Amino acid sequence: MFIGREKELASLEGQFSSRDRTAVLVYGKRRVGKSTLISQAAKRFDGVVVEHLCAQTSFSGNLELLCRSIGVSLGISGLRFGHLLDLFDFLKNRNEPILLVIDEYQYLKESLSGNEVDSLFQGIIDSLPVNVKLVLCGSYVTVMRELLEEGNPLFGRFTAILHVEEFDYYDAARFYSDKSPYDKAAYYGLFGGSPFVLSSLDYGLTPGENMVNLLLPETGVLRTHVESVMLKEVQRAFDVRILDALGNGKKRYSEIQSVVGAQSSGLLDKQLKNLMNMETIRKVSPVNRRSDKKKQFYEISDNLMRLYFAYIFGNSASLANLGEAAFYDSQVAPSIEQFADRRFEEVALQYFKRLARAGKLPGVLDFGTYWYDDPVAKMNGEFDCVLSKGDALDFYECKRFDRPMTKAECQVEEGQVRSKPGVMANKVGFICTGGFDFSSRKYPLVTGGDLYL
Repeated sequence: MFIGREKELASLEGQFSSRDRTAVLVYGKRRVGKSTLISQAAKRFDGVVVEHLCAQTSFSGNLELLCRSIGVSLGISGLRFGHLLDLFDFLKNRNEPILLVIDEYQYLKESLSGNEVDSLFQGIIDSLPVNVKLVLCGSYVTVMRELLEEGNPLFGRFTAILHVEEFDYYDAARFYSDKSPYDKAAYYGLFGGSPFVLSSLDYGLTPGENMVNLLLPETGVLRTHVESVMLKEVQRAFDVRILDALGNGKKRYSEIQSVVGAQSSGLLDKQLKNLMNMETIRKVSPVNRRSDKKKQFYEISDNLMRLYFAYIFGNSASLANLGEAAFYDSQVAPSIEQFADRRFEEVALQYFKRLARAGKLPGVLDFGTYWYDDPVAKMNGEFDCVLSKGDALDFYECKRFDRPMTKAECQVEEGQVRSKPGVMANKVGFICTGGFDFSSRKYPLVTGGDLYL
């Protein structure tokens, strides 16, 4: 069953049905559904579809495999060419429409030095006939983004570029549409938005039972996905202690630096940049301190990876000794709900992002967290979710409750917001998965039903 990606699907179908020259770039992290998306769009292509997967081998080996894939799709046995350009000359002279998908392009690119392969495809795309539709697809985000840089031979050559990302909270919930908003927020907060991960879960079980079955076992499907796929792709570019620190609540640069040690501090900037380029981590800052480097924080992008580093990494001995069920009961269960609760503000921000993109938040220029300093109480902290309309700020408190929020609770929360020195709140609103036991014109109220409408 194909879920979501309506905009991307329409874009690809439009490219594949175009009567003009077509060369599409599709990239994104592994197992976010790139190949499935392309295959779904290709179902409406009126012609021969060739879906080829590049291999980690030599250029000549890749060329031989590409010829074989094309030959099989065209019904031609023993198809061979000594040069890539000769192969595309052959395709030009075919009468039928051909859609050629070259997946994991980074392996082909890296089979020759520098940008040699990109240069070959520059000439191929510039002379591409209308009967041949070409798609280059890849999972190594850093490598694929190089194709978009001005100095690369393929810069400006693509007729469409699709960056396929994980599902947000809303599209992820399509996998478990029958769950309550409270449970939907938990599933997303724990397991994230990877289509592979979402299709691996058993929604007849609780999130905890899925952890015991799929994430805690050494050979569990989700643990293997994290350790052998997600981490393997970036392991040469980072000190794993960076992710360990982030997974355990250390977000500041200085906190990460203290974990990796002073002797590694010279490499930390480079490693953090690499991890951001790979979309493994992201840098965030409060809406009221965007330019303040001291208030810039780092966090793991993927919720499942965050879950892994919070509970599993570094605890393999305890896990092996106790067994999955006992380890979950003693080490995970006492705090797993709080872990899910802390990710609910991300759901709220994604909700407002969806509204903004739909044109339903006129005047809103930015949204995110809000940082405050209280010199009297000698403390500082963040508010969950703030919409910025220039000088006007609307504050929203986010609560993942399995019951309605009361008016008294909202009044207490409003008092905490308005009591902080320097905080000028235009409005104070609330987002609660369990809804509210009152209606109000004073407070903007967002229920769980509103989130998943």
